[in-house]
Amino acid sequence: MAERVQQPPAKRLCCRPGYSATCRQGQRAAGAPCGGSAGAQGESSKTQNPETLLDIAARKVAEKWPFQRVEERFERIPEPVQRRIVYWSFPRSEREICMYSSFNAGEEIGGSGESSDETRLPFRRGIALLESGCVDNVLQVGFHLSGTVREPATSSEPELVCKVSVSFDRCKITAVTCSCGNKDIFYCAHVVALSLYRVRKPEQVKLRLPISETLFQMNRDQLQKFVQYLITVHHTEVLPTAQKLADEILSQNSEINQVHGAPDPTAGASVDDENCWHLDEEQVQEQVKLFLSQGGYHGSGKQLNLLFSKVREMLKMRDSNGARMLSLITDQFMGDPRLALWRQQGTSMTDKYRQLWDELGALWMCIVLSPHCKPEQKCFWLRQLHRWNSVDVCPLEDGNHGSELTNLTNALPQGPPGNPDSLTRPHRTVFTRAIEACDLHWQDPHLQHIITEDHYANYCYHDNLDSSLFDARGWPMWHEHVPTACARVDALRSHGYPKEALRLAIAIVNTLRRQQQKQLEFFRTHKKELLHKGMTSVTNLEGWVGHPLDPIGTLFSTLMETGRGIEDDFSGSLGPCRRTEHPVCPVHRFLEEGESFMSLAVETALIGLGQQRVMPDGLYAQEKVCRNEEQLLAKLQEVELNDMLVKIFRKQAVFFLEAGPYSGLGELLYRESVPMHTFAKYLFTSLLPHDAELAYKIALRAMRLPVLESTAGSGDLSRPHHIVSVVPNRYPRWFTLSHIESQQCELASTMLTAAKGDARKLETVLESIQKNIHSSSHIFKLAQDAFKIATLMDSLPDITLLKVSLELGLQVMRMTLSTLNWRRREMVRWLVTCATEVGVFALDSIMQSWFTLFSPTEATSVVASTVMSNNTIVRLHLDCHQQENLANSARTLALQCAMKDPQNCALSALTLCEKDHIAFETAYQIVLDAAATGMNYTQLFTIARYMEHRGYPMRAYKLATLAMTHLNLSYNQDTHPAINDVLWACALSHSLGKNELAAVIPLVVKSVKCATVLSDILRRCTLTTPGMVALHSRRNSGKLMSLDKAPLRQLLDATIGAYINTTHSRLTHISPRHYSEFIEFLSKARETFLMAHDGHIQFTQFIDNLKQIYKGKKKLMMLVRERFG
Repeated sequence: MAERVQQPPAKRLCCRPGYSATCRQGQRAAGAPCGGSAGAQGESSKTQNPETLLDIAARKVAEKWPFQRVEERFERIPEPVQRRIVYWSFPRSEREICMYSSFNAGEEIGGSGESSDETRLPFRRGIALLESGCVDNVLQVGFHLSGTVREPATSSEPELVCKVSVSFDRCKITAVTCSCGNKDIFYCAHVVALSLYRVRKPEQVKLRLPISETLFQMNRDQLQKFVQYLITVHHTEVLPTAQKLADEILSQNSEINQVHGAPDPTAGASVDDENCWHLDEEQVQEQVKLFLSQGGYHGSGKQLNLLFSKVREMLKMRDSNGARMLSLITDQFMGDPRLALWRQQGTSMTDKYRQLWDELGALWMCIVLSPHCKPEQKCFWLRQLHRWNSVDVCPLEDGNHGSELTNLTNALPQGPPGNPDSLTRPHRTVFTRAIEACDLHWQDPHLQHIITEDHYANYCYHDNLDSSLFDARGWPMWHEHVPTACARVDALRSHGYPKEALRLAIAIVNTLRRQQQKQLEFFRTHKKELLHKGMTSVTNLEGWVGHPLDPIGTLFSTLMETGRGIEDDFSGSLGPCRRTEHPVCPVHRFLEEGESFMSLAVETALIGLGQQRVMPDGLYAQEKVCRNEEQLLAKLQEVELNDMLVKIFRKQAVFFLEAGPYSGLGELLYRESVPMHTFAKYLFTSLLPHDAELAYKIALRAMRLPVLESTAGSGDLSRPHHIVSVVPNRYPRWFTLSHIESQQCELASTMLTAAKGDARKLETVLESIQKNIHSSSHIFKLAQDAFKIATLMDSLPDITLLKVSLELGLQVMRMTLSTLNWRRREMVRWLVTCATEVGVFALDSIMQSWFTLFSPTEATSVVASTVMSNNTIVRLHLDCHQQENLANSARTLALQCAMKDPQNCALSALTLCEKDHIAFETAYQIVLDAAATGMNYTQLFTIARYMEHRGYPMRAYKLATLAMTHLNLSYNQDTHPAINDVLWACALSHSLGKNELAAVIPLVVKSVKCATVLSDILRRCTLTTPGMVALHSRRNSGKLMSLDKAPLRQLLDATIGAYINTTHSRLTHISPRHYSEFIEFLSKARETFLMAHDGHIQFTQFIDNLKQIYKGKKKLMMLVRERFG
């Protein structure tokens, strides 16, 4: 709290013209302590005497009347009466003091253990200062309390003495000041220490009447002496002010002389003053602005949530500062510069920030629905809400996506007719619901009976209309838009009416139960007609789970808190707020036999979660649906199931299955309904130990995901008149679809795990997976899960579950065969592993139908190779006959793949067929047939090298020559990757003999234009005789081949020609930095020229031609002359 050292100005003027001199000289013991009169001992805890009538009356007056009204009402108030009123005007409860000096009053008062964080809170520190005797000089003058608080010295700080003063009125602290200079929303520890000193030790506080009363008792001389002594003691501070006041008083026309009386800061509040606790508005605004500027970092989001909790705490205490503080927070939120920036950039706000706005809207809903607010207050709030709502950057209710829902909040039986224009609001902001709620009231007689009476019932009521006030049992119901009705419950809880909130919550739940029964009866009656039409409609545009008002969460919390007995008891608005150990429960007459509030809460949650509802538009709204569902399920999982809850689960499960379009698990499902996978998984695991058949029915029904079906049912366009229709002809934008599909996968995995060992159930679950799951990655995950479950180390493999796993794997193969998937190779390897676990027949089966599952490359390089590996043979424990059959299947697969895709499969086929001569020859023939058209030189060279490695040099030679026909190396491709293959082919030909070399050289000359490559081939051919390298050569002549005869003459001429052409090409675009490199190139060319018998002459002529043609390149030609003459 920003406590100011200066004393706040007095609130009203005080004068006592009715007092005579005799009155002013009335007897009074100077310095009497607070409560010093005889009647004052009534409040002491040491006496058992009953309170006096004076104390009782003074306490009531002190709580409700401003002191000015007391003075105006009575001409003369006896001093003892004034003392008791002043005494009782100070707050008597520590809870409010705690609320204004810490974030969580409940924890502060109730918690005995102190963590390191708690000890730093002002309230805890204040208690520590009080208990260590650091509070001194406490004096109460009228409605003003002052004292000093000593802060003990620490290792880093010296001792600090703070002057503290507190003003109060009608049991509320209205102003605080402290010299410590603390700036915070909350009271500092010194204010807490002084205030608690007055609460805990009132008998030790000196009490004086307001200073104006004391001055009235003085004569002129006493007054002059009083003023002069005051100025003398504080002359440095007050002398200028004293002189100024003296000048004004002595001036007859001054403003001060026109006013009757004089201000008194100790005289209490005036009639016009608002009676509320001190709240430093400036510090609230500064703190919120600071938290917002931090953008969610440094724990700012948590701090803002704590402020919202503080607002709720104030509302629960029925403190008017709750709405005041929320207004200050809202102003800062609306002034956040990021709103305009996000709007300008078209980006959405962060999720955590969006949740803060949701809480802001919900709090305003609670405030305007306050059951004790006055009409003028509501009008004031409505003007504020309209002002914020009209700002362009005001966030929308469903995030950044405009909603087209009708104004459902105003469509209530008790509300006034709404503006027709408001029925189709295109944009609903976070304040829209609060604005609409301003039209609601609490004057409905039936509603008043519900919330105020524990025994309100009508056992003779048998009206079966939808708007019945009582059900068939005579228990009251409340028909209203469910989120709005639940907002009333939240408002009652928030404003400290837990009993009333509980009564209304029970009436709402009874209404929901009756609606369920009516819906079930309606569907059973019209089932044939609806099923015949293929009707698929959603009955609720606004789902209760994920709704901005969180109706199901409100009902659940209200009933659960009551059932656990942890709610606070607030008995009336006059008494102090005290924590009670007793649950706030009305009589249990509105519960079935065996039911409890906890079971009612669980049933309410089930009703909300099972409701068929349309998926909202927009990313944030859809994420909120998922998040709220998971939060509610997390709360349900904390509840331990008993027989009563199992009975409720069974009842609700049957309704979900049989309620048609009213249930998300019914037979008729709207295409864009919120999926039930997460909820069904919880139902399945809960019901499985008690009713397995029902559990499987629920889970299997929930597997549906119609939004992913390629075509919607024709019945989508037909809707009953009593159901609000949704725009049907658009493809929905489900931003949370990946999450939904993962939840669907989790549900299926849970069923597979539970069905282990039950072949019939496994088959049913498999069919459901194949029908409803459309994501290959999720089906693959399920296949892997099933495989892991089936092959657990501590048990024998479950062959049925293994077959399910294999079946899912096969489906994944078919789904991903013609699509790109980065996990495809992993999937193929896993499938072979799975088939191996199933048995040899499974492996044989996937190889027989490989073309529907794998690409030719996958079939040969992964499937067939793995099948023929030693590990697989050992794993399957195969005999020789089985091994041969499996190998035949693999070889057949390899040959089929080679025919279909020889480029990628021929080499694998040859490798797999090595041990079978016929198959190997067939594969080789496939390669030859494809060599002319279907294969490139790289593939052919690879297979040729393989043939040489296997000991087939002539076949390698043939494939190499075929490869050469596809090759083309230009003059500048001296680093081409095929060069090594060309050199190898020439070496192979040379090793086989002169005839083979003679046959390959024309191909080389035709395909290779690169001079350096040709010269390299030429030198290699001249170093050894043909056939010398080959191990199997039968035609070794023993003589080196002549360069003057074919075939080397043709190669030499081609090499010289390549050098000449390359030289001219390089000189066309040569730069000086490449001159030295070019000279080296000419040196290599000369070596090749000199290999011819007239090479020296040719090279000289070549150089002379260069000098003539390129004489303009003087520097280069000079280098040429220097090197070559």
